[in-house]
Amino acid sequence: MTMAADYSSGPGRATGPLVVLGLETSCDETAAAVVRLSPEGRAEVLSSAVHSQIDDHAAYGGVVPEIAARSHVEMIAGVAARAMDEAGVGYDGLDGIAATAGPGLVGGVMVGLSFGKAVALARGLPLVAVNHLEGHAVSARLGEPVDYPFLLLLVSGGHCQLLEVRGVGEMTRLGTTIDDAAGEAFDKIAKALGLGYPGGPALERLAASGDGSRFDLPRALLGRKDCDFSFSGLKTAASRLAAACETDEDRADLADAVQTAIARQLAERSDRAMKAYAGAHDHRLFVVAGGVAANRTVRATLEATAARNGFAFLAPPMAYCTDNAAMIALAGAERLRKGWISDIDVAARPRWPLDERRAIDDPVHKAGRKGAKA
Repeated sequence: MTMAADYSSGPGRATGPLVVLGLETSCDETAAAVVRLSPEGRAEVLSSAVHSQIDDHAAYGGVVPEIAARSHVEMIAGVAARAMDEAGVGYDGLDGIAATAGPGLVGGVMVGLSFGKAVALARGLPLVAVNHLEGHAVSARLGEPVDYPFLLLLVSGGHCQLLEVRGVGEMTRLGTTIDDAAGEAFDKIAKALGLGYPGGPALERLAASGDGSRFDLPRALLGRKDCDFSFSGLKTAASRLAAACETDEDRADLADAVQTAIARQLAERSDRAMKAYAGAHDHRLFVVAGGVAANRTVRATLEATAARNGFAFLAPPMAYCTDNAAMIALAGAERLRKGWISDIDVAARPRWPLDERRAIDDPVHKAGRKGAKA
């Protein structure tokens, strides 16, 4: 049985190894994991259990929030129990509970966070509310020891950001999407092509047999010198082309063109961020995290971009690219190490920027903008 750490340096500050149960329910996967964090900062994943809801949402071509939340309610206790059993750890061997508190589908976030609160109250354990994006930011540290700081491209179904990561709670936004995320573009274009859900992996498989050179897709924000992204124009143009595709060859060629265009834009903005980052840092590490990091074309393109700029390249193991609870447990353990514990009445947040100061001082969506993205 793993013994609880000795909190000898004040509330929530541990001197020995930390063992944390992480809970993740921000979208369509119910996940729980147990992670041990050594005093030197080395992470060991003792277990990682995930219940996927792909079959529940496949008929709708995307995630239905109400269905997702109900599934989380049904599965969270069993998934958490499985993670504890696989880790060989009882509740008396935990040092804390980490739960995603946002951003995400708030109905689902509330389920995991409420379960975490219940365990923390019942067992007298500290609760750490974790930003889902911070989990992705530290996920590369699940595979091997990684020192801070590093330059991060966080690219997933709902998010696309470039960040300077100095540690948990210390991240500066360098660029973000002004409309759609890269993963959203993958999924929506895949749906227009008549592919199954989830769309991103299906589009990647189709693109493997295609020749995208026959399609000329738009390139966004070419006149801007910042590190922001935009995928809405690409999504619209590709969806219109998809409607005109008549053969499987046409669809494969368009899928390859889309994949190449998304990888190119990610690489262009990352190249710009690397050049700015290199001027202020000797330690040059480029980390790519999030579900889109599992795309092999995207990963290879970004790895080549990093090499050209003299950056080492690192992506999490494939199992930790998509949503998982191990990354939440690690982020929670790193916060617990610093003595950062959440109040039991902490609220679930549908939106939660990593760099809150930049979000306030320089919001992406200005006042007066209309529509859902406002």
